[in-house]
Amino acid sequence: MLAVTQNNELDGGGTKVAAGVQRHCALTRQLLPVDDMIRFVVGPGSHVVPDVKRKLPGRGLWVTGTREAIAEAVKRNVFARGFKQDVRASADLAGTAEQMLERSALDALAITGKAGRLVTGFAKVEAAIAQDDIEALIHASDASDDGTRKLNAALAALQRKMAEKPRETATIDLFSGGQLDLALNRPNVVHAALLGGPGSETFLARVTRLRRFRNSPAIALKTTPADGARGQVTE
Repeated sequence: MLAVTQNNELDGGGTKVAAGVQRHCALTRQLLPVDDMIRFVVGPGSHVVPDVKRKLPGRGLWVTGTREAIAEAVKRNVFARGFKQDVRASADLAGTAEQMLERSALDALAITGKAGRLVTGFAKVEAAIAQDDIEALIHASDASDDGTRKLNAALAALQRKMAEKPRETATIDLFSGGQLDLALNRPNVVHAALLGGPGSETFLARVTRLRRFRNSPAIALKTTPADGARGQVTE
């Protein structure tokens, strides 16, 4: 059963359903799962701060978790109206949010690596694929096409072989080799295989949020003709 829903995009204006908590987007007014959104709070100096881990103190305002939505929210002065105070939303607030989402995913990858749930190096990754023992195949975004193509082909061949028992295996190329090196505290990470486990699930969930942020469709706004002309969002 749904809880009573308040028409409010701040922390109090949400509802809980079987799949989890939902909130109203301050820009589109759509009710969405919190995993599809980014929470913002007012930080020091009245600056709007992304709270990608949803842990910062203060009342939070929620926006659809895409680059386009956040940029549009800044453009339409949504944060000042939502917080009902004079706040400072950087013109590159979407860029800041993206950096935080990226950092959050890499932090989760680092924890997974420390837990021994990751193998690196072409030969070891190829062996892990052959054993059907991976949750995700990771390539550095600047990896050579040859190595990436060979490992992707090995994974595709295994998936065809296991067609009777299909299993989703993510392929991730969102991070550079330098970023992977720093996250895993080892040199020359070009290819890696993510093994199963709780830490792996956290990493994959954060990668999903980052991908959604970067590859978002056009946003749909609920506006009246008059408000639309002024750039206002209405019910």
